[in-house]
Amino acid sequence: MLRLNQVKIRVQQGTAALDRAAAELLGVPVRDILSVSIVRRSIDARKKPEIFYSYTLDVEVREQERILRRFRGRADRVCRSEPVNYVFPQAGKPDGEYPTVIVGMGPAGLFCGYFLALHGCPVILLERGKCVEERQRDVERFWETGCLDPNSNVQFGEGGAGTFSDGKLNTLVKDRHGRNRAVLDTFVRFGADEKICYEAKPHIGTDVIGGIVSRMRQEIVRLGGTVRFSACVTEIKVENGRVTGVVVGGDELIPCRQVVLACGHSARDTFEMLCRKRVKMEAKAFAVGLRVEHKQSMINRSLYGTEEPGALGAAPYKVTAKTSGGRGVYSFCMCPGGYVVNASSEAGRTAVNGMSYSGRKGVNANSAVIVTVTPEDFGSHHPLAGIEFQRRLEEKAYELGGGRIPVQRYGEFREKVTGLRGPDALDAAHTEDGELQPQCRGSYVWADVSRILPRSCNEAIVEGMKVFSRQIEGFDGPEVLLSGVESRTSSPVRICRDDTLQSSVKGLYPCGEGAGYAGGIVSAAMDGIRVAEAVAGGLRPEGCGGGEPPTGD
Repeated sequence: MLRLNQVKIRVQQGTAALDRAAAELLGVPVRDILSVSIVRRSIDARKKPEIFYSYTLDVEVREQERILRRFRGRADRVCRSEPVNYVFPQAGKPDGEYPTVIVGMGPAGLFCGYFLALHGCPVILLERGKCVEERQRDVERFWETGCLDPNSNVQFGEGGAGTFSDGKLNTLVKDRHGRNRAVLDTFVRFGADEKICYEAKPHIGTDVIGGIVSRMRQEIVRLGGTVRFSACVTEIKVENGRVTGVVVGGDELIPCRQVVLACGHSARDTFEMLCRKRVKMEAKAFAVGLRVEHKQSMINRSLYGTEEPGALGAAPYKVTAKTSGGRGVYSFCMCPGGYVVNASSEAGRTAVNGMSYSGRKGVNANSAVIVTVTPEDFGSHHPLAGIEFQRRLEEKAYELGGGRIPVQRYGEFREKVTGLRGPDALDAAHTEDGELQPQCRGSYVWADVSRILPRSCNEAIVEGMKVFSRQIEGFDGPEVLLSGVESRTSSPVRICRDDTLQSSVKGLYPCGEGAGYAGGIVSAAMDGIRVAEAVAGGLRPEGCGGGEPPTGD
């Protein structure tokens, strides 16, 4: 099998042209091409409006060795295909007296539980929220009425926060062992389109991912695992530096010797409990900002040269900048044809996120524009200082909107930040007027969003938006919409773990995004698989890892 890189065909030609393109690159007749499979497909829009797909292909061809010799020294175009097939390196089973308890059913906990159950290891999955079907109803009710269930919302419940997002599946994690492909294959097995296995920027969509999560849970149960909802872990029992059990709901003790802590980064009460238990933790840098909305047709035109891109679908973007003050500013969780959603999980505090359905048919595009913040910004190096920093911002957003999403035109925001407009002025002409209107799930209100973030962050956003407008025309236009606050980009805490992936308490395995070792759906799921390997005694030697910056999920 040969690996062919940079095989380009026009979008209009479709996959039927791949055999011919592969034969042309290899210099052989089409009849010599025995099979073609797509490894990766990306979009090349450098010559817009003429747009190409750029493929990486695995090709079976006659006289392969002769062709390889001809392409010696040109491995960037043609080389031998050496795919990595994931194999669960099970060396044994966990302590047979007790099942492994997994706390949290976001991607990390779900994949950890699935892979352990799949390989015969007894598991109990505990989720503080509800099953995805009930959770979806609770979230819809919150968006319609503002009545928040603190344990069943956009952050908490089966599937984790990624259930109500665009469902992006790209990751920056290096994949030497095939875990990335194992995650994508698992999603396909439970209902995702097989295209996610080769698209350069794969996504599922919030209307599809819930069904996948539900079917994975059902399979875990069929394999012998136990799944419990509305089961909040309030304490981890420790004796002589080792886990002995977990307490659910304040009074129910579940004895165990291994706990996978896969709670999301919004489980602030869990972090507080761990801090009281003196589990080693540290504050880490993350990012905060505002969600920005543009017309999707404007983004399409800038990136693809046409407002209606047809089969290409709504155009995604990623923009980054470094300010004169040294802060990083970048887009995060970009949702083509999506909605800004109220993603709050605590009373009296407002947080926003972005969400797209699988078709990405919404009028607006949105993404977070976020700014890196560090313990120096928090005012303390206490492990939980970042959480308190988040809470202060979310409280300001709640006060501004009265529980609704506060929204402001970018032109007004920029004038407030740069001092061209007085701090108390709110121009009605910059609110309901204009073609671009907010596309939100949850009520919104016009407000002075510039009051939420620290001044240094506001200034960084203004500087970054100016840079982004050089890459995407109109990105910093006065009609552009901002809403806030985007505060849940990644965990503000890292629960330290050693080379066996255990914390300072033996038998406690911090896992996924909440623990500070992932930055999106796929990286969290990959970390869940890796922790499953450790629990089963078959961890591959690659160090404890330092986590991953947010990648858009």
